[in-house]
Amino acid sequence: MLSPSVITTPVAIIGGGPAGLFAAEWLSQQGHQVHLFDAMPSVGRKFLQAGKGGMNLTHSEPFAAFISRYGDASTRLAPLLQAFGADALRQWAQSLGIETFVGSSGRVFPTDMKAAPLLRRWLERLRAQGVCLHMRHECLGWDPQGRLRFATPDGERWVDAQACLLALGGASWPRLGSTGRWREWLMANGIAVTPFAPSNCGLEIRWSELFKERFAGSPLKTLTLTVMSHTGDRITRQGECVITEHGMEGSLLYPFTPLIRQQLQQQGVAQFWLDLLPGRTLERVQKDLRLPRGAKSLSNHLRSRLGLEGAKAALLRECLSAEQMNDLSQLALLIKQLPVTVSALRPLAEAISTAGGVDFDTLNPDLMLNALPGVFCAGEMLDWEAPTGGYLLTACFSTGLHAAKGIDYWLRHGA
Repeated sequence: MLSPSVITTPVAIIGGGPAGLFAAEWLSQQGHQVHLFDAMPSVGRKFLQAGKGGMNLTHSEPFAAFISRYGDASTRLAPLLQAFGADALRQWAQSLGIETFVGSSGRVFPTDMKAAPLLRRWLERLRAQGVCLHMRHECLGWDPQGRLRFATPDGERWVDAQACLLALGGASWPRLGSTGRWREWLMANGIAVTPFAPSNCGLEIRWSELFKERFAGSPLKTLTLTVMSHTGDRITRQGECVITEHGMEGSLLYPFTPLIRQQLQQQGVAQFWLDLLPGRTLERVQKDLRLPRGAKSLSNHLRSRLGLEGAKAALLRECLSAEQMNDLSQLALLIKQLPVTVSALRPLAEAISTAGGVDFDTLNPDLMLNALPGVFCAGEMLDWEAPTGGYLLTACFSTGLHAAKGIDYWLRHGA
């Protein structure tokens, strides 16, 4: 039997990611009837995808360091993350019977490293609390009567809600549901939305054909990367990345995306520097290079004296001229500070997350749109960004909870 074409509910939540699901959980616990809608056949698709390499829920570092990861949005998000941060997220997972542990990097994972068991138990809780889930419902905005419009396989449906939470995600991984099409109908209603840009994404670097053919897919381990900030400060981080056909990608690069994107916007290109041997001082590298090499080739000399071989050695040759390679005093400095030029960021659809979204200045402190009373926003559709490492998920949960509390207050006092 077909569902009625009009649903009347106190609360409609649009988007079945962590922000929307967590808001639905909290609001239903307060006694509110909640209907949650998602355009995909099932909820949590990006959540499950993110967990394929190990479900990184949050990060265990001290709060001051934690909140700094949100850059320009740190001041806005700090009170929300103080109210529900890393420790609270771990306790919530435990309430579902999911134990967590802190990895060597400080990242927090479920003990089984999987997202599916957590999501399965979460959905069991939501259904037990009476949350109604509606799949294959793509939100199209509002009709002239102020009702939410949805495209469904059975035709258009309408939802008359006293309060609505938009938790529609950004514009990365559109095949999993985060298409960003909501931007058009929000802007049509006078809402300021910052244009989307890739975040936590690969970098495009113009490799030679030979280098791409031989080394695409090769890991680069134990590197230090340095980027110059707009204030002239040198920001350095150690980690790993991977050479790709188009350039580079990996966890070492992701925290630098905002700075690299800013350089690209201002200058058309961006640059960073790699220390290929962070465990050795410049003086040590210079001394080792000056050791007699006899009949050995330069490649063998680099391998035997410095341990530079494979992808690292090839990267050195790719980025330097023959003259630079044969000037040992200059070569030592470049091994410790190899310049790499970035021509672009990889496309938005490939990014792990996005920058841009609903401008915080269009929202009141409860995350309600000033121009649309009763309509709240949460999650990645807000204009903030953060590196991988659990920061993205934690902020989705915290903004979802904060908006849910705003909805609760609105229903009791403001609607």
